[in-house]
Amino acid sequence: MAIKFTKMHGLGNDFVMIDMRNQSNERFADLPNLSIELAHRKFGIGCDQAVFMANSQLADLKISIFNVDGSEPEICGNAARCAAQLYFKEIGADIGAVMTLDTLAGVVSCRRAEDGLIRVDMGEPRLEWDQIPLRDECDTLFVPIIIPTSSNPDDSENLPICVNVGNPHCVFIVGPKVESFPIEEIGAEVEHLELFPARTNVEFVHVQDRANIRMRVWERGSGVTMACGSAACASAVAVMRRGYTDRTVTVHMDGGDLIIEWNAENNRIYMTGPTAKVFEGSIEI
Repeated sequence: MAIKFTKMHGLGNDFVMIDMRNQSNERFADLPNLSIELAHRKFGIGCDQAVFMANSQLADLKISIFNVDGSEPEICGNAARCAAQLYFKEIGADIGAVMTLDTLAGVVSCRRAEDGLIRVDMGEPRLEWDQIPLRDECDTLFVPIIIPTSSNPDDSENLPICVNVGNPHCVFIVGPKVESFPIEEIGAEVEHLELFPARTNVEFVHVQDRANIRMRVWERGSGVTMACGSAACASAVAVMRRGYTDRTVTVHMDGGDLIIEWNAENNRIYMTGPTAKVFEGSIEI
């Protein structure tokens, strides 16, 4: 049977978007394995995540997200923007319109901004060790993980910061060497450390100035991607917690830029960025 899809991306972080509201197919009974097939870049469509959209009693739309290994993350900021963009186009929304998404991380609010951008309210960051979650109690601002490429392992500033923004993140400040940093090797190792019972996303950051950071990401369950919305939020919160930047930063990733604000008054994180539709099609699975 043929499954209709829309291929989209947010800054090169690409998705196969499937609207289950308009299709009837028994293959949707096993979304993890279906996602593995769809995500394969040789035998399927190819993507970082497959995103399934359905009706919700809690929000305008429900999204279920699956990584290339079939695991299900709680939230994906870029996928949320893509789903919101499709919904806004469907209803003919004007600038300033707001819609909500039902996710495993809770209900997320999205607003149609100017210039085709989508602004997502990613909620409040969770900063306690058991909210990440971590296996052992520790200070999440200086988590005791030593990576072999640290220039000075004894310097606490080389220790990562852990943040949960609907899903777990571990952020390393690595300076200008972020461009050549072995993120595949270190990211895969850190993702599966016993310290992280739910595994973790891993970010590598260079603080350029108080308004700009450069970030590269290893996504839990998908590997290296060109961009990640939740990773951008987590990285911004991490450097803000250390006092390295102001409360609004531009996060520069391999695929492009996101603007991240951690609002001091309501403690909520706001992510603003673009989306792009690549093509529509159908696939026999």
